[in-house]
Amino acid sequence: MRVSQGRERPLTVHHLNQLLLVCSLVLLVAVAAVRISSRSGLPSLLVYLGIGIAMGQDGIGDIHFDNAELTQVIGYAALVVILAEGGLGTKWKEIKPVLPAATALALGGVAVSVGVTATAAHYLIGLEWRQALIVGAVVSSTDAAAVFSVLRKIPLPTRVTGTLEAESGFNDAPVVILVVAFSQVGPVEHWYTLIGEITLELAIGAAIGIAVGWLGSWGLRHVALPASGLYPIAVMAIAVTAYAAGALAHGSGFLAVYLASMAMGNAKLPHWPATRGFADGLGWIAQIGMFVLLGLLVTPHELGDDVLPGLVIGLVLTMVARPLSVVLCLTPFRVSWQEQTLMSWAGLRGAVPIILATIPMVSGVEGSRRIFNIVFILVVVYTLVQGPTLPWLARKLRLGGDPEAADLGIESAPLERLRGHLLSVAIPEGSRMHGVEVNELRLPAGAAVTLVVREGKSFVPLPTTVLRRGDELLVVATDPVRDAAERRLRAVGHGGKLADWLGTDGGGGTR
Repeated sequence: MRVSQGRERPLTVHHLNQLLLVCSLVLLVAVAAVRISSRSGLPSLLVYLGIGIAMGQDGIGDIHFDNAELTQVIGYAALVVILAEGGLGTKWKEIKPVLPAATALALGGVAVSVGVTATAAHYLIGLEWRQALIVGAVVSSTDAAAVFSVLRKIPLPTRVTGTLEAESGFNDAPVVILVVAFSQVGPVEHWYTLIGEITLELAIGAAIGIAVGWLGSWGLRHVALPASGLYPIAVMAIAVTAYAAGALAHGSGFLAVYLASMAMGNAKLPHWPATRGFADGLGWIAQIGMFVLLGLLVTPHELGDDVLPGLVIGLVLTMVARPLSVVLCLTPFRVSWQEQTLMSWAGLRGAVPIILATIPMVSGVEGSRRIFNIVFILVVVYTLVQGPTLPWLARKLRLGGDPEAADLGIESAPLERLRGHLLSVAIPEGSRMHGVEVNELRLPAGAAVTLVVREGKSFVPLPTTVLRRGDELLVVATDPVRDAAERRLRAVGHGGKLADWLGTDGGGGTR
């Protein structure tokens, strides 16, 4: 089977059925592979890349795929969905204290990484300066999905997770601009002109992303849609709108979609658990499809000559460029050496560098196929090395603290005509709301627990009813006190009966 840019043949129903069968089988295998990757500690991207390679021309599928332009387009679309899913899951209260440090690492860290890696690629490997700069820029973007796929079972300080998460969401935008600039035909622009262009595009993207996210959140909270299933679709549509608007305005669409999604993710939208699950599912589909396609694009028998260059550049990136960028950017913020060490090793390169490596291929840069092969080898080998060792390093550095109290699952459905909200509250296993009486919740006037579902049976609670793990509560709140009621519920979920002493967020302060 061959898939390329050659003559097109008409697509029949039979071909469509075959395509659907192949896609469904790939998805089933990929979903099963998630379990394998979670047990082995390997980032799932390696499993998906392996599926693509196995389907390729050197594998059992014998599919010849060489359309770099199509791969880039699909990769961009998948990256939009992944950034949207990441932004929706980013908690503002966690990244707000580390925002300056994360921004410095996302911008200054990229500059340091590009300079050091490009210099090594030029003098150690012998690449021309244009090729060396492209390689340096391509591999300078970190991947949050790869990092947290191996760290999700290890509770880390919010300062570390917040910095890594914000960095990975912010640094895609400047890296894309750099790779596109270095891949253009003709001489590379002066560095000061490039800095001005990056600054302008980031500013436009940030402004559009925040504006679209705020307007979208306001609209979803004040307009009751006829079906709860429409809210997840609307949220993703708003996120994609932010990307499109940012790109059309000659700004950073990737930064716009991340900020818009983060704004909506922290706005307490109606039917939030359903929206979060929908976005998570789309994110998985985007990652699976993107990695399989990238695996198809690579030609394994052509990688032999580029293994050593990929290992050398990866070694410089991992042991010199990344640690140097972390030290230079985070030392002014008084980040401990233990946290700096972990964040240096946690600079995993995932799907983004491989997608960006298709840009010079589409632009016709000389030696672009070699660049793609080097980046592919670097990402696979060093993800294979760093991924499984991250949990071990976190424990050695004593950064894996005690798990925090599990947060409540709260879903809100607006009651537009009644000017109120119905909150569905699920008490998880780790919640400190266990053992608290209903009257000890001290909900604001205008909010009340109207129903409790326990072990499949529902009943109307008394003020002295003791809540338990696994209970589901229905709380009715008027529109003016809806936010205050949710804040109070979350505070009790984190602080239990001591929530009044700890503050409204259950952790010693207000939010």
